[in-house]
Amino acid sequence: MAQKRPFNEGKRHFKKSKKQKTSTATEGSNEEVLLADIRSLLKDVKLSDTEAVTGEEVAKQLPEIHAEVDVTISELSSTGDGLALEDGQVYVIPFATPGDVVTARVYKHFEEESYSLADFVKVVKAGEHRTEKPKCQYFTKCSGCQFQHMPYSYQLVHKRSIVEKAYRNFSNLPASAVPTVGDTIGSPLQYGYRTKLTPHFDGPPGGRRDKRHGIKVTWPEVPPIGFMLKGTRKTMDIEDCPIGTDAVRIGMKKERKRVSDNIDSYQKGATLLLRENTERIEKVAGMIEEDKETESKDEVIEDRGSFVHRKTCITDHKAVSTEYVDDYRLDNPAGAFFQNNNSVLPVVTQYIRDHILEDSLQSKEVANGSSGSSPKIKNMIDAYCGSGFFTITLSSMFSNSIGIDISGQSIDFASKNAELNNLPKEGTHFIAADATHLFASVDTEKFPPAETVVVIDPPRKGCDEGFIRQLLSYGPARICYVSCNVHTQARDVGWIVGGLPGSEKLEGQYEIESLRGFDFFPQTSHVEGVAILRRKAEQGTSSNGASVSNTE
Repeated sequence: MAQKRPFNEGKRHFKKSKKQKTSTATEGSNEEVLLADIRSLLKDVKLSDTEAVTGEEVAKQLPEIHAEVDVTISELSSTGDGLALEDGQVYVIPFATPGDVVTARVYKHFEEESYSLADFVKVVKAGEHRTEKPKCQYFTKCSGCQFQHMPYSYQLVHKRSIVEKAYRNFSNLPASAVPTVGDTIGSPLQYGYRTKLTPHFDGPPGGRRDKRHGIKVTWPEVPPIGFMLKGTRKTMDIEDCPIGTDAVRIGMKKERKRVSDNIDSYQKGATLLLRENTERIEKVAGMIEEDKETESKDEVIEDRGSFVHRKTCITDHKAVSTEYVDDYRLDNPAGAFFQNNNSVLPVVTQYIRDHILEDSLQSKEVANGSSGSSPKIKNMIDAYCGSGFFTITLSSMFSNSIGIDISGQSIDFASKNAELNNLPKEGTHFIAADATHLFASVDTEKFPPAETVVVIDPPRKGCDEGFIRQLLSYGPARICYVSCNVHTQARDVGWIVGGLPGSEKLEGQYEIESLRGFDFFPQTSHVEGVAILRRKAEQGTSSNGASVSNTE
């Protein structure tokens, strides 16, 4: 999987970049996503002539900054915030559920867009979805989780609506082109799932100035070590994180103590790494009992049937961590990106295996008497392959698989992972290439488009227009698009289905076969999207001369 940007948690919404962006393409930022939900809520509210008020009158009625207001939450936004509509003004409040009456402290007004940002203060009256007791003592303060107060079943329902709204607001496709979004597939673990955490601490007051003047930095006390305080850029001290795995939580306690004992050796703040590492050992008689007796406080022993997993926490960014997904072993640089919820990965890979070759629309054509038939798909191209996760876990379905990534280090690890999993060298390859020239690296004789599926798993920013243009020109039979940002996914799928501006010849080649969300991050507002697309049956030829027909 490709390197992805970290979540932009802990910052105020809509912080302006010093450098103006020139692109007009949606980027799926919190700003765009939240604003789309606010505009939709305001549009749905129809005020009568006697109730209507002007924008100027609304502004006069707005509460003062830092004033506390009691409001009723109408709905949840796709960012996880509660939205309350009062007198034509939308209040955006975290840690709320629909039906809640909450007290909130206003800290910023956006008068032109008729909304205000506010901090959660307390619950006046709980709504029907506020039923759970949060398992974390820092909930409503830490910026990491948004949903610990809601039942997991409702979290999944809400995440389905996030996918639906993403395609409604960002794909620019008619409703008829977007299939019904499937129910969100939940994570087997709702807590204790996260295999990587990166707590941090800030430098001491005046530390930068002292360092500039060659003065040794001194620490008046051990700083807070943890994560961002919600709605601020301040670090709050966090001793434990219940969404982390047991091994990671053990590592967190150890690293906090190490930093505290050695704080004078630091000249500035730092980000710590906590990455779970798994050693798989074949089980012999009496091993579990023996391991439990000798198990140290620094490791976790798990019985996995015919073998044992010994889990520890790595804190060295340059070390190599090992993870197992089903029986596949995947090694990565400990500090590099790899999915942080291993419990759900077997579920998503099995779903993709079940759907990546399925052609339900073609089946309907055959049932209706059509004589057309598609060539058998024999090949896979894994774009943004990272250390080879999808290439390796899906390669048994294909004669030829190729993984492509811009990072040479990722390609090196992907090649090693293929060897670790005994994949045939003649059928599985990895190459380093820039996404803007990715398909120029593909041998179309070995990977004819009509017999190839392309898997896409880009960073949160999604694909750029150049990549989509290449993809459409290549014209694979099927596309599987996996995304940690369903809003940029919706934009990109809109381009694939509806065409890019100025690319009329490439419009209308694909249709969406299925859409579904997967919950990689329980207790948060994030949802992973999986979209399966198929090439329509029209005849055509790609720009490189290869046949892109889906019929013979």
